[in-house]
Order: sequence, then structure tokens, then C-alpha cells
Amino acid sequence: MSDTKPFLSDNAAKVHPKVWEAMRAADEADAPYDGDALSAELDARFSDLFGRDCAALWVATGTAANCLALATMVQPHGGVVCHNEAHVELDEGGAPGFFLHGAKLMLADGESAKLTPEGIAAVIDPIRDDVHQVQPHAITITQASEYGCVYSAQELAALSDFAKARKLGLHMDGARFANAAAFLGGSAKDTAGGVDSLAFGCIKNGAMSAEALVLFDPEQAAMVKYRRKRAGHLQCKGRYLAAQVLAMLDGDLWLKNARAANGAAAQIANGCGDRLLHPVQANEVFARLNADEREALRAQGFDFYDWGEGAARFVASWDSAADDAVALGKAIAAL
Repeated sequence: MSDTKPFLSDNAAKVHPKVWEAMRAADEADAPYDGDALSAELDARFSDLFGRDCAALWVATGTAANCLALATMVQPHGGVVCHNEAHVELDEGGAPGFFLHGAKLMLADGESAKLTPEGIAAVIDPIRDDVHQVQPHAITITQASEYGCVYSAQELAALSDFAKARKLGLHMDGARFANAAAFLGGSAKDTAGGVDSLAFGCIKNGAMSAEALVLFDPEQAAMVKYRRKRAGHLQCKGRYLAAQVLAMLDGDLWLKNARAANGAAAQIANGCGDRLLHPVQANEVFARLNADEREALRAQGFDFYDWGEGAARFVASWDSAADDAVALGKAIAAL
């Protein structure tokens, strides 16, 4: 196992030492739930980060962050437009339907798992405005997308304008938000655009068990606190989750870690040439590889997921060894 070169998932990465230090420093008596001093810092810290007032709450998983946010926007009789390969559709085990009490996911298409106003309109425009059909209430996008591609500031502005014109909420699944920000130059504000809420991913980027749910609408922020409790996500020792999130913000660790992961992915991509299935803009690489080629890479110690027939996914992490990433790129080039 020690010879394995892991590119399976950034979920498998180590916890950053600074996160461990922050959790140890939080190991003092304080108020329970979210009444502690660390949790009280989150609103101000994220307001500074995004350049506008917001409320920020810790939760234990990205699935909870996404679904709690969407539950503040969508009534049980409504719908959420998402990409047909979105995490909320394929990888959350029906949690959106559970948290939203049966609200429908409305699937749209788009290149590299990114939505466009035109793609969304193609789904919702044919819907009649009557009680016999589910009406759209919100849009959810993923930044970076499920194929590692990043929405530009212009693309986000177009989606925000579209959502406002159609009176739809706009949510962002930011499981790899930091990787997108690193690609765009480091501005959290530009990477988020005009969304109403987002899941600010920490676990894939060096945290252990905490994500941040950020809401820019005060009414949604007030409501989601009750929903978090009802859903069983109000942990009694919340200071340990807050400590993780704050550690990621301190000294822009969230951005430094993402830049390291993106850099490793770029090294892998250097060897892929025309095998690449999508542009490499964050920390994921998708490449055409047949079964024999995948087996040859695994025989050299590289660990990764098959991605459908004839393809593979490689995910770099904040702690990916640069030598391993270079070696993988060379190994792919040599196939």
C-alpha cells in the first residue's frame, strides 16, 4: 500500500496539519451547539471573504449543505433545475428529495457538466403555468463542475441575470469551490458570482469533517438554522467544526491548498494530449484510456477510478506528491 500513488479522490486526502492544530486549540470548554466564540466568527469572516453580508453555518457534509440551502428556496411542490450529471442528481442518494420533501430535480444538459441560460430555458419554457405541472423554483450549479470545469465571471453573471428575471433562486454546490477560485485568480467574490447561497467546500481541500453553508439572503439564513436542527445537523460541540472552517480561511489556506491540487492535476494533464475529455481547469483530469491501458497504469501503482467505458478519472489533492503527478503524466504519455 505504501507504493500506491493515490489519485482516486480528494476525499481520501490527509487532514491538513493546521486544521488539526485548530481543532486541538478548540479543545476547551465553550458554549454548546453554535453558541461558541468560533462559530460566532463565521458570519464576519465569510462576509469579508465574499465582499457582501452573509450568514455562514457549519455542517458536516456537502450533501447537507446543498440540500439545506435548496430547502430554503424550494417548496415541496416545486422543482430545482440541475445538470443531468450534477452531484445532487447522481451522488446524493435521494437526499434532495428527502430534505425538500419531494421537490423534483429538473435535468438540463450542457457541455462539461455546466449549465447555461439557454439550456435551462429549454427545460423550463415548455412547462405550463398551472397546478398540473411542477414549477421551477431554483437553479443549482456546481463550481467547479463535475467534470472539473469552471464557470467564468461572465457565465455566472448570465446565470444570475437569468435567475433573477425568472424569479428563481440560484444555488452553488462548491465542493471544489477553492479549486475554481484558484483557476480564476483567487477571488471568492468572482468565483461565486451572484448566487443566493453556496456550499463552501473544505473537506476535499484539507479539512476533516466540516463544510460551510453560506447564505446571502437574510430570510433564508434565518430559516436554515431551524432546518439544520430538524435535519439532525446541529452538532452539540460545533466549535470543532467552526475551528476547521476558520483554519481553512486563515492565511488563505483554502486557496493555497487548491493551487497545489490544481498544479498536480496540470502535471497529469501534460501527459494526456488528445486523450483529454474535458479542459483541465481545477484538480480533476478525465482521459480516454482503454481497459489494458488502465491496467498498465495500476500495475505501476497509480490508483484512480474508471469513468464509464474507455475512460478514467484522476483527482489531485492538496497533498498529492509532485513527483507522483509528474510520473503519472509521463506514464500516460508513454502508453
